[in-house]
Amino acid sequence: MDTKKDPFQNLQERMRNALADHSIRAFQELSSSTRDLMSCYRCAIMEIETKFRVLNERFSLQHDRNPIDSIQSRLKSPDSILDKMLRKKLPFTLEAIENNIFDIAGIRVVCSFVDDIYMLADCLLQQDDITLIERKDYIKNPKRNGYRSLHLIIEVPIFLQNEKKNHESGGTAAYDCHGVLGKSRTPAPL
Repeated sequence: MDTKKDPFQNLQERMRNALADHSIRAFQELSSSTRDLMSCYRCAIMEIETKFRVLNERFSLQHDRNPIDSIQSRLKSPDSILDKMLRKKLPFTLEAIENNIFDIAGIRVVCSFVDDIYMLADCLLQQDDITLIERKDYIKNPKRNGYRSLHLIIEVPIFLQNEKKNHESGGTAAYDCHGVLGKSRTPAPL
């Protein structure tokens, strides 16, 4: 027997309570669409991680060292997404999630040298399928608590066959995902 709990089960229960005035059918459609959206974000994470691994490999061939110490990724839990929707007083729609929550997918690239962070960011942003949405440079402008990182909110197209969208648009559907880049292991200067 599989004892692994579906992460969407708790979300479904919480959304049923929050959406008491909506129909069950509308809720079920949103739940299904949210699963599809999360799948797209997982695919986008894989796409960006692959881009960084390729950049790391190419750099190591040219310079005999690797600029990337580690790559970590995470996908925001359905509960966390719901909490953010409730905090922001967003409607329970897929569009509200896509247009207002930009930290669903996150990728942390840890580098030993600050210059490598900027070099990797530039190389990533030069790729024709990457669109920069927002840049927050906490390396040049550290937070009060000393936090130093370069955050890039980006879009990357993910091409998946989706019969409904495929039928309506006549082609492959593109999905966007947002991510974060670059945390230096070097301590903040005093």
